[in-house]
Amino acid sequence: MALAVAVSAAFVPSAANALTLMDILRGRQKESQRAPVVQQPQVQQKQVQRTYSKPAPKVAPPKYYTYRADGMRTINIGEIRDPVVTGAITPVKVIGPTLPQADTAEVAAINTDTMNDAGVTDTTVAIPQDDPRQYLSDAKVKAVDDVAAAIEQYYSNGGELIWVEDGKVSDKARAAMDTLANADAFGLDASNYVVKLPDLALAEDDDAVKAALMQFELALSAEVLSYMQDAKRGRVDPNRISEFHDLKRNPVDLKEGIDALADSQNVAGLIEGYNPQNEFFRELKAELATLRGTEVKEEPIVFTGRVFINPGQTNENVPSVVKAIERKASPEFQVEHADVFAAYDGSEVYSPELVGLVKAFQKSAGLHVDGVIGPNTVKAFDVASDVDHEQKVLDSMERLRWLPDDFGPRYVFINQPAYRVYYHDDNGESFDMGVVVGNPTNQTYFFRDEIETVEFNPYWGIPRSIVVNEYLPKLRANPGYFDQIGYEVSYNGRRVSSSSVNWASAPMVDVRQPPGERNALGQLKILFPNAHAIYMHDTPQKSYFERDMRALSHGCVRLSDPNKMAAAVLGVPEADIEANIATGQNMPVDVPEKFPVYVAYFTAWPDADGNIQYYDDVYERDMYLKRAMDAENEARMGS
Repeated sequence: MALAVAVSAAFVPSAANALTLMDILRGRQKESQRAPVVQQPQVQQKQVQRTYSKPAPKVAPPKYYTYRADGMRTINIGEIRDPVVTGAITPVKVIGPTLPQADTAEVAAINTDTMNDAGVTDTTVAIPQDDPRQYLSDAKVKAVDDVAAAIEQYYSNGGELIWVEDGKVSDKARAAMDTLANADAFGLDASNYVVKLPDLALAEDDDAVKAALMQFELALSAEVLSYMQDAKRGRVDPNRISEFHDLKRNPVDLKEGIDALADSQNVAGLIEGYNPQNEFFRELKAELATLRGTEVKEEPIVFTGRVFINPGQTNENVPSVVKAIERKASPEFQVEHADVFAAYDGSEVYSPELVGLVKAFQKSAGLHVDGVIGPNTVKAFDVASDVDHEQKVLDSMERLRWLPDDFGPRYVFINQPAYRVYYHDDNGESFDMGVVVGNPTNQTYFFRDEIETVEFNPYWGIPRSIVVNEYLPKLRANPGYFDQIGYEVSYNGRRVSSSSVNWASAPMVDVRQPPGERNALGQLKILFPNAHAIYMHDTPQKSYFERDMRALSHGCVRLSDPNKMAAAVLGVPEADIEANIATGQNMPVDVPEKFPVYVAYFTAWPDADGNIQYYDDVYERDMYLKRAMDAENEARMGS
């Protein structure tokens, strides 16, 4: 739905040469580069079948990327200078460049005089000769750039040691290391944050001891900050996964974070506090612990190829079918069909006894009962193992870090794999309903925005991609096709006849469907203007909501009960919604107060009772996320 929002409800023709908003979004060509569009006289003309030597062009959908992780660089601690109060400066050994032909006392005096003349009482001096921090400049530790920069800023400006105290590793450091080792419990990878204790027994002298302790100091600071950043915003950047992701990463103030570590007496609480603190994350974390604590792990049931088995056929997937039914079935079902399970010998023949078993399962699962084992029946088996569920929980915990910690007191949450939308209001009703989302080619994006408007009896501004990919072949054969089906065509803000357009060159014209019973958006749409022109709307195709798999649209979100959602977002009774629709007039109404909408993608998500439900990865985004995670691990472990 790449451009549907660009056409507003109240269409106002513009000057002949002006750029419309849709033109800007589409990158309209200059006048000299565009194929001419000729206004024909308003007379009845016979349509001529046309043929073209070149195939019709296509608009490519958004794409997935090969994920590239951030590089690691060496942390560079140069000259370290301590902030002191002028007048209390004592001679010190200067670490780093010194002034020629001047001893340290003279340097201090010069600094004091200079700062006093300027009216400043605080200045800095280099650290004392016996301060172990002088060995920080020799430490070899790598981190991503923003982590490295925060550490360099802290220690170079006189930051006190955080993890070393009285010439040894502090209890505070050990608490931090225990916290990093527990990263797996929060859906992170503990192997990304490993720090080794220094073996001081191997040190040859006091200088070697100090150097080893400073290597440890810097390494632990780098890993703790890396954990805090990953916990707050996620290990991967979703926008590097695909063009279907459009999420601003949560900001992490690492300079503030390292200062807090220095002052904190509870580093475990501070570090773990960077993880999401909402109820959804807590419920996913609890599910992860349950899955990992299960003593007996379910083995995955594997189906080979595309499964479609008719009665009487021989197929290698038949044993998996029987095993899946036995695992999925209720205790009552298992007792009722115990004889069939007991008699089955592992044969690949789809026998009459097994057909009866499958029909009974189809009936219990609410499927069409025909005994044919196809995609819907296999899907109902829910053959995912504990290992599969664990990965979905981990993926969902990562994705939750891409969103705000607090969704707000009032919001709409769309979970695409669940085919549901949830309305939440702390001060009012909360409900959910079924939705239809984009098909795998025209996927619904993952982003967040704000709900602004409900438009009654809307126009449908047909996206350029749909005009080119779906309508253009018909238009080349019959240029007047849009006129015949009642669609409005405009060029440069001026209404023209569809038959007058030279569709051979697929010119940049605007096409929209007027309000009415056949309008693709139904009777209303709910807008949260965004670059992807995705919104929620009604639909005349109500039968779609009876399907289990509802990834069927061009990208927008169709609502099973649009009037209820519109009443909730406007804060009015449903009777008002029905009255506005009854006028038949196009009518945009602003919501009293904007509030967030999250158009999200979670294959594991808690229901209203806090129980985790699992959903099919309809867009295969779990696979792409795993590739991104693997790339991050490789970059970090390879450093």
